[in-house]
Amino acid sequence: MDGAEDRLAAVLRPVRAGNGFEEALEQILQVVRLGLVPHGERLPAERELAERLHISRVTLREVLKVLQDQGLVESRRGRYGGTFVRARAGSTGQEELRRRLVAVDVEDTLRFREVLEVGAAGLCASHGPAPEQAARLRSALDATHDAPLADYRRLDTMLHLTLADVSGSATLAAQYAAVRATVNDLLDCIPLLVRNLEHSQRQHAALVEAVLDGDADGAREVMREHCRGTAALLRGFLA
Repeated sequence: MDGAEDRLAAVLRPVRAGNGFEEALEQILQVVRLGLVPHGERLPAERELAERLHISRVTLREVLKVLQDQGLVESRRGRYGGTFVRARAGSTGQEELRRRLVAVDVEDTLRFREVLEVGAAGLCASHGPAPEQAARLRSALDATHDAPLADYRRLDTMLHLTLADVSGSATLAAQYAAVRATVNDLLDCIPLLVRNLEHSQRQHAALVEAVLDGDADGAREVMREHCRGTAALLRGFLA
């Protein structure tokens, strides 16, 4: 599995019969909102996306048309064409944060995130990741080290999504992808603080070490503290 497939494995899964369009739209929206395909880069080819989602290319094109109409992607023709992710509007700050909170129960979202993340960390450590899974975790952690600020949140998201995927529960991974997209919408409205990032990196390293050592209690405790730190940061900007 190459890097691009690693990024998408936790989100893109076969949809259920009967809601193919809606579920495919939800999953590809998560790919865009989570930054799994960075701005300016191309989504996987239509054939690959349709096969991953188990939908027809006709249905997929209807999904992509919705995303294009919303200004989230653009279609380019030619030899190097395809569907490319567009940069999101740069509106940030407390006013934008409060606007986004209108449709979000932030406390419920943060609690649900903590439950999912702590559970995933414990599962990973208890089961013991296979060598390929351990390599994915180490690679995702390494990618966050010394990452440019502009890329940090995307790479941080990838580390957490990798952990959820390695947990072995497809349902947990899918639920986590959804709640993380909501959390990222809020985090995008507050500044990246270097001191906070340094602290987060120490927690990330301790978390991966605990998982690889099979220390389930340690992994859960590190993750619990990590989630509560993010929650405290958001509450601080909301105060």
